[in-house]
Amino acid sequence: MKIAIGADHAGFPLKAALVRYLEQSGHTVIDVGTDNADEPKDYSDYAEAVARQILAGAAERGIVVCGSGVGASIAANKIPGIYAALCHDTYSAHQGVEHDNMNVLCLGSRVIGPALAQELVEAFLGAQFQAQTERFVRRHEKVRALESNRSHR
Repeated sequence: MKIAIGADHAGFPLKAALVRYLEQSGHTVIDVGTDNADEPKDYSDYAEAVARQILAGAAERGIVVCGSGVGASIAANKIPGIYAALCHDTYSAHQGVEHDNMNVLCLGSRVIGPALAQELVEAFLGAQFQAQTERFVRRHEKVRALESNRSHR
């Protein structure tokens, strides 16, 4: 699978570990930065860069890492067509894809370690949206309507 990944300075060490893990697992990785933990960087820039890779069709899924994962999630969700969630448990990481069509996984490097992050990435990448289930499709369409402001009449 083609995966876009990005992180701010706080998320850099975990991102670096995940890039190695993803490549060793046979995935194609598009690393949008940052390239060090020494210079403060803004999570919103990397959330946008990951999202743009997905929207352009260069990546199928994305991962964004910041200190808590919260800022990355908020920023990524501002971009129409991106469905990002902060996940620190494997159930949410796969269920978010299966039921909610999540395409970006957000992680907090100051909250979880590399071993759990790998498990979360596995759960996220191993899941598929259950497009044959009417209620999940209906709910996702309602989210898309919120995105386009159609439901705010």
